[in-house]
Amino acid sequence: MIALEKIKVENQLLVEESHALYKARFISEEQFKIVQKSHPTPKKQKNILLRLGFAFLGILLYSSICGFISLLGLSFIDDSFEVFLFVFAAVGFAGAEFFAKQNYSEQGLDDSFLIGAQLLLAGAIATVTDGYEMIIALFATIVSVLTYLRYINRASLVIFCIASTATIAFSLFEIGVIGKSILPFVLMIYGIGLYFICDKIARNLQFPFYQKGILLVKYFGLILFYFSGNYLIVRELSVELLGSEIPTNSDISFAWFFHAFTFIVPTTYIFYGVKLLDRALVWIGFLCFVFALYTVDFYFLEVAAEIYLITAGLLLFAIAYFSIKKLKDKKEGITFQPDRFINSSDFLHTEALILTSQFGLKPETTTDSPMEFGGGGFSGGGSTGGY
Repeated sequence: MIALEKIKVENQLLVEESHALYKARFISEEQFKIVQKSHPTPKKQKNILLRLGFAFLGILLYSSICGFISLLGLSFIDDSFEVFLFVFAAVGFAGAEFFAKQNYSEQGLDDSFLIGAQLLLAGAIATVTDGYEMIIALFATIVSVLTYLRYINRASLVIFCIASTATIAFSLFEIGVIGKSILPFVLMIYGIGLYFICDKIARNLQFPFYQKGILLVKYFGLILFYFSGNYLIVRELSVELLGSEIPTNSDISFAWFFHAFTFIVPTTYIFYGVKLLDRALVWIGFLCFVFALYTVDFYFLEVAAEIYLITAGLLLFAIAYFSIKKLKDKKEGITFQPDRFINSSDFLHTEALILTSQFGLKPETTTDSPMEFGGGGFSGGGSTGGY
């Protein structure tokens, strides 16, 4: 099913695990190099800036190929525009297949061809179906899943997350006012369903090279679950979709539920993230909590930005202080001890720079040599010639 060599994809997991062990100083550099040499892997680009640069080059290459094909069929393009869109999409998948055979995976060039092919294919379906949104979204959902299964490119799963959500939304729009009214609840069910389904799949996964993609969809489900029930999102979408203004002294239906949901869910994310030692869940919880505060400010508060910054700084200082005080002596579980799998040297260098700049600390310099020269007291002839 996958276009890449399966053994090299599996080797990638072993090399990444070995690299993590090497960075944590569990194995030596020589041992890591032995693992790296004996396990050939796909050519990946981990530097995000270089990957974006290669992606830009891929866009130019893809555009040039499609432009050349357009020139060849210039006399037919007006009558059969959708045919050319299908041809361009086929070129994209052919390019992705070529790069897979050349052992490229998430390197930048293959990203351009894969994403471009899926977008052009969706555009071709749009021209054939006269812009029928639900069919376009459904088709994009299916194609993105198949593309990920074959090329193991997580960019395709981003398209899946957006397209699958759009499929549900457009399906409910077909029902009418009732569908638009229940849209938040249906999307909440879909989001939390994605989370638990992906969690179960990840626990019993036969092909571990799909693990990262499944985690991406899993955490997207949590994000979708929260934003589907956030008070600000629900209220503004109600006005936009139902086309009715909300009077000053009234509110949306089930407003009490969405008010509570806006704050309870981020708190729950943070609590279970800490309990389960899930760093991603904690970060999602904090980000959702920040949006919850923005929701309160958007409707109920009018506070100057400097007040927000001062309050947030004091709150963060208090949380950091009491957390360090509580956790500094713990040796297991949630502790304040350094994580060996995270390189903290950058933080140490930053701390040293701050101390130097704030307190004027300077490194000690020694001008005198510890070795005394002169009268020959150091096991040899000195200036006096004596031993």
